[in-house]
Amino acid sequence: MLYSVGLGAVTPIVSLTALSLGASTGLAAAMIMIIGLGSLCMNVPAAVLTARFGERATMIFAALWAAIGMATALWSSQLPMLAVGVFLVGMAGAPFNLARQSYLAEVIAPTHRARAMSTLGGTLRVGSLLGPFAASAAMIPLGLDGAYWVGLAAMVVALIVCWWIPERLTHERDVPLTETEKPAQPAKQVSVWSVAKQHARVFGTVGIGVVLLSGVRAARVAVVPLWADAIGLDASVAALIYGLSGLIEVLVFYPAGRLMDKRGRVFVAVPCMAFMGVALFFLPFTQGVVSLSVVAMLLGFGNGIGSGIVMTLGADYAPAAVRPQFLGTWRLGSDMGIMALPLILSGVTAAVSLAAGIWVVCGAAFVGALVLGIFIPRTPRQS
Repeated sequence: MLYSVGLGAVTPIVSLTALSLGASTGLAAAMIMIIGLGSLCMNVPAAVLTARFGERATMIFAALWAAIGMATALWSSQLPMLAVGVFLVGMAGAPFNLARQSYLAEVIAPTHRARAMSTLGGTLRVGSLLGPFAASAAMIPLGLDGAYWVGLAAMVVALIVCWWIPERLTHERDVPLTETEKPAQPAKQVSVWSVAKQHARVFGTVGIGVVLLSGVRAARVAVVPLWADAIGLDASVAALIYGLSGLIEVLVFYPAGRLMDKRGRVFVAVPCMAFMGVALFFLPFTQGVVSLSVVAMLLGFGNGIGSGIVMTLGADYAPAAVRPQFLGTWRLGSDMGIMALPLILSGVTAAVSLAAGIWVVCGAAFVGALVLGIFIPRTPRQS
């Protein structure tokens, strides 16, 4: 949650900082994508780091790296230096998130895995809600720098908390495998590419659904504020509607995790995508505060019940012996969706209209629901 508070504090401010340093509006808007780019570039190295040094050490390193990025952005006086700081923060996200997910996957009993991952997803959402409020308070006396001070402080405290995380008493990656599973070399030396090839069927089926799910989630962040602006609502009203959507997400994450543990992942994954698809379909038909609020809350409900589903599925399919390598590839696919679908939304919006762009994302949601519905088993994962 601390890590998410830090990231949530600076994410809305990066574009404003870029503007204050002389960036154009287009360049300022693009600066926020540097965080995602940094994470995308580090997914494979993050898997190598986690496999080599373990989850606890990787989280400590990532929190330190994020703190360095926050400090660089804080004291930046030119756009290139700000871009470097933001990129460092994005880089830190990949190893921190992967190591955190791998740690939970190994210490939580499979019968409670979905609840644990959903709760983790819930804490990230709580942090993302708290971060902007903390930044707002700090910016009253400190200006834009206040957001980065909040981010820096949160990362330093996260580092201290990670230092006190207990080492795992057992190391599942070191348990001997069966002959059919055994890699040709020690688990810590197995490459990410070889793991990806060995499990190509999973990545080519459920993995495609996860790419679409991640992309729809990333695009839905933009569509509500953009449509609110298109129908003439004030920015403050749009922010309130978006906040209502976020509140619904926070309320439903734990029941959804419990349902996944009791009935199976498919009973949450498919409704998650279906609800978001329905909400996105009706979004261009909204014309005022009430109708937009209803659709935004439906969108938040769909996204909220899927809290932790990507991490849960990754933990389900990841072999214990090469879990970091598998999860690194899993996260790489997820991040590709996060980067790609918002770009498609932007391109279709520029070429046709915002409504057309929203309906393209809607189509991706329904395709993702179909893929996940076909390939995810109907029973809870118990191993």
